[in-house]
Amino acid sequence: MIKVAIFEDHKARRGALKLLIDLQPDMYCIADYENCSGLVENLRYNVPHVVLMDINMPRVDGITGVKLLQKHYPDTYIIIQTVFDDDEKIFDCLRSGAHGYILKKVSNEKLIDAVKEVVNGGVPMTPSVAKRVLNFFNKNSIESRLSDFNLSSRELDILTELVNGLSHKMIAAKLCISVYTVGNHIKSIYQKLHVHSVSEAVATALQNNLL
Repeated sequence: MIKVAIFEDHKARRGALKLLIDLQPDMYCIADYENCSGLVENLRYNVPHVVLMDINMPRVDGITGVKLLQKHYPDTYIIIQTVFDDDEKIFDCLRSGAHGYILKKVSNEKLIDAVKEVVNGGVPMTPSVAKRVLNFFNKNSIESRLSDFNLSSRELDILTELVNGLSHKMIAAKLCISVYTVGNHIKSIYQKLHVHSVSEAVATALQNNLL
């Protein structure tokens, strides 16, 4: 049986979640709270397998609750359930140690699936949240690769146009700079990418997903 604890300040929703959990044949709600004050002591003698955690709650909020769970009950899985899908809230929760992030508008079926998924080692996320997380890591990965080569934003612009097949003269016209300036930037690009030709620069850019 999967033991679930609920932290939710909205009384009616908290009751509905408890009922939903208790109706499942393979899980039950061990406790429900309106905020995270007293979390450590409240769970001390009956540690849940999964916590459904709201973010905005009075006195002690959900992000603080996630940190407390990570510190005192690290084996408990934490699913954030909230109305917020903005990047700051998502990454604050994930950095604090949450194992999943789903929006409150998901169906009851998907909520139950999320509890089962996290217990089985998955990372349940509402599709819109998963997309934001993927975009974040893709962006950071590209930025990390760019930092490895130390390309400036202008050099990246020019490298992009080289990949697009533009000549020095065409790049100069498109970026409103002189051909001489384009040439200087390309020399710098060659040095930073450790290449000696346009074809090598293009190949290196594509191989390292720099664009």
